[in-house]
Amino acid sequence: MTKKANQLITEKSPYLLQHAYNPVDWYPWGEEAFARARQEDKPVFLSIGYSTCHWCHVMERESFEDQEVADFLNQHFISVKVDREERPDVDSIYMKVCQALTGRGGWPLTVIMTAEMEPFFAGTYFPKESRGGRPGLLDILTKVQQLWDEDREELLDTSNQINSLLAQIESQELTESIANEEVEDLLDQTYYQLKADFDQRYGGFGVAPKFPTPHKLMFLLRYQQWCGEQQALNMVEQTLEGMDRGGIYDQLGYGFSRYSTDAKWLAPHFEKMLYDNALLAIVYLEAYQLTDRQEYAEIAREIFTYILRDMTDEKGGFYSAEDADSEGVEGKFYLWTPAEVKEILGEQLGAEFCTAYDITEAGNFEGQSIPNLIKNDRSKLELDEQFAEAKKKLFEEREKRIHPHKDDKILTSWNGLMIAALAIGSKVLGEEEYLQAAQKAVDFIWKELYQDQQRLLARYREGEADYLAYVDDYAFLIWGLIELYESSFAVEYLNKALTLNQELLEYFWDQESGGLYFYGSDAEELLTRPKEIYDGAIPAGNSVAMLNFLRLARLTGDSSLEDKAEQQLRFFWQQIAKQPTAHTYFMLALLFRQARGKEVVIVGDSQQQATQQMLQLLREEFNPFTVTLFNSEEVELTELIPFLEDYQQVKGQPTAYICEDFSCQAPITDIEKFKQALS
Repeated sequence: MTKKANQLITEKSPYLLQHAYNPVDWYPWGEEAFARARQEDKPVFLSIGYSTCHWCHVMERESFEDQEVADFLNQHFISVKVDREERPDVDSIYMKVCQALTGRGGWPLTVIMTAEMEPFFAGTYFPKESRGGRPGLLDILTKVQQLWDEDREELLDTSNQINSLLAQIESQELTESIANEEVEDLLDQTYYQLKADFDQRYGGFGVAPKFPTPHKLMFLLRYQQWCGEQQALNMVEQTLEGMDRGGIYDQLGYGFSRYSTDAKWLAPHFEKMLYDNALLAIVYLEAYQLTDRQEYAEIAREIFTYILRDMTDEKGGFYSAEDADSEGVEGKFYLWTPAEVKEILGEQLGAEFCTAYDITEAGNFEGQSIPNLIKNDRSKLELDEQFAEAKKKLFEEREKRIHPHKDDKILTSWNGLMIAALAIGSKVLGEEEYLQAAQKAVDFIWKELYQDQQRLLARYREGEADYLAYVDDYAFLIWGLIELYESSFAVEYLNKALTLNQELLEYFWDQESGGLYFYGSDAEELLTRPKEIYDGAIPAGNSVAMLNFLRLARLTGDSSLEDKAEQQLRFFWQQIAKQPTAHTYFMLALLFRQARGKEVVIVGDSQQQATQQMLQLLREEFNPFTVTLFNSEEVELTELIPFLEDYQQVKGQPTAYICEDFSCQAPITDIEKFKQALS
């Protein structure tokens, strides 16, 4: 029997298209759905997820493909599907509702509300029938439908209470003044809370499920630089080693999964997200700069190999994610048995590989094995070298399997993160290929996702760009452009960063209290207009923007951007002070604010060896509180940054100007003196 398509069939989102042939009469988010709900006097059933979400697939199979559930929804509700990656604004608001009502959140997100978008019920995954203490979807829908018909006031009262709660959550009191001592105490507090939460055995923070949360590691690296606390670096190293030896890291095809279901990083939730791999690549690169350990550089290279091989569109953009499931089974693509390995590698080499990578008859995941090095004490670099040919053969054989679904939509925000990672990778590892990939991605975004060169858009897929960009899109892309400037010293990237930063302030900045709204003043008006500051799996746009403001202020001498950062600090202070480890990227901005950072201006001919030596020194060292400008005849910056008129070469030689803590040193032309001044 031919399945009938619902209204999602004309959408571009892979997640919405996955549900286009459900018997549920789904609508995409929009006025058409809410108008019908008003006309037919029905509540709205809202389901939010994303295409590589395992439990979203489970709920679809159990409920949304089920005719009984579909008939009930179609008769009594107007059903709306939302891809959280396309509409993070909608997701952000209703996730807050879920967390306020239940104390937890996640996807699939299930919300029931009025036609005026006012919610009165929220939860996450529900099975079709009640089981194991978890209410079933049919029971919930039946109860809501009865209340809607017989006691609607009860539901509307609940809705009013939720609205009041949301308003309370969004309201913030502006802190009048914050002393430096208070900021430094908060930074120390953040460190000690992370230290208390640190897993001494396996690395990482908290208990299972365990997420990488790269910005916590980025904070620790900078905290160590700020105050010399060696234990901060030790925690980072133990975590990085635990992750890259675990099953959360794809030992054959590279790249990290989203999180580990256990404490020792063995069994991942197998989906791979672009944002995790971008942020983790940055952490491994920074750890390599700080420790000179080749293993960290190698992991960064492998992440980029995976991204450029599997997750890059021919036009230059980066895809969003790969699913956990293949053939309807979680992790099937990644699992091995000893027999499979030996058939490909032969008996002896196969047995050696199985011993090294923990592939056993009993298995370590549902009777099969995830390759990992958790029990192996040998160096990962040595093992990778010893088994390089074996891993290549196993990878080539694995490529013949049915691959997990790939979400090939291109998100501006996540692309910004990968642009930043590749730019840093090109600088630290000296790889021109990474620089070119980052530049190509920027060119793609500028051509396809920058509407009339006046307004950024959020998503591209199959030739169509859509959705006005959110705060994350602007903040993350500006971050990427700053990194690309400091890697290439091409003025166009600094110019682009400043252009987008101006637009960010125009559309998102709260002129009264400070802080950036999640969606722009020209976008669809939703139930509330939140300002996000929680640094979850991805840093908050406000956190990234604050560090961007400070870096751009130092690069250009524009003190108004420092004023914006101060306003953000005063607006969010009470929130971050209550739970500092939930805002670790914001803490990066605070460390940048507090540290005795350096501004370095290099003036010289880029073709001269001495100029390149100076630039190379800046690339090699981990200098998170330093900003760098390069001015030359080929790279003229004075139109953009007029104060550079005063910086000239001394006696025709490449010259470095270093300012620190509001005072400037004498010009330096000697490479050894420059090296000493940097350290």
